[in-house]
Amino acid sequence: MNTNLGLLGKKLGNTQFFNADGTVARVTAIKVACRVVGKRTLEKDGYSALIVGIGEKREKLVNKAQKVFFEKTKQTPAQTLRELRLAPEVVAKYEVGQAMKPSEHFQEGQKVDVCGMSRGRGFTGVMRRWNFTGAGKDTHGTHEYKRHGGAIGTNMTPGRTFLNLKMPGQYGNERVTTLNLVVAKVLDEESIVLVEGSVPGSKNGIVTIRGAVKQKRAK
Repeated sequence: MNTNLGLLGKKLGNTQFFNADGTVARVTAIKVACRVVGKRTLEKDGYSALIVGIGEKREKLVNKAQKVFFEKTKQTPAQTLRELRLAPEVVAKYEVGQAMKPSEHFQEGQKVDVCGMSRGRGFTGVMRRWNFTGAGKDTHGTHEYKRHGGAIGTNMTPGRTFLNLKMPGQYGNERVTTLNLVVAKVLDEESIVLVEGSVPGSKNGIVTIRGAVKQKRAK
């Protein structure tokens, strides 16, 4: 589990800019204007975490449980909430209602993990879902079998189809984490972080940016 400090943001889209040496950096812009909405402590909840929120929600759309929560913390309702598991000493540094600036958490060249919901593609075949090359050939009398996955059985023994076999089905619309992306630039005034490469989800999708957990250490 990633317990590094991070921010909650909204994916704006892709763009590019020129570096000082003339090379082009292809980046994804993420707006990270989030704030601390609440806390979880070891004494009260059994674990330590920060509850961060982004955006604003009309009071008409807030259910009763959320309304009581925001009234206790004296905060305006947030559109989206996430819990970030952190060490107790890190949680103690933040106060409820405090705005989280990107420059305080990220710097250029830092590696981060970005997590979000991937774009839903519906029910797809094996060629799109699992990158199969297709079964059979175009010759030798084969009909209507170009985009199939091939045989799925195992003859007489064990006489059944194994579990977790790659077959057609629902593709996308699942939680995906892209590891070890590099922070290209931090725009503190606009509350935007530019990350090299692509991140999961579509435009205006909610993503979480946290420090990388699997980066290679220098020998």
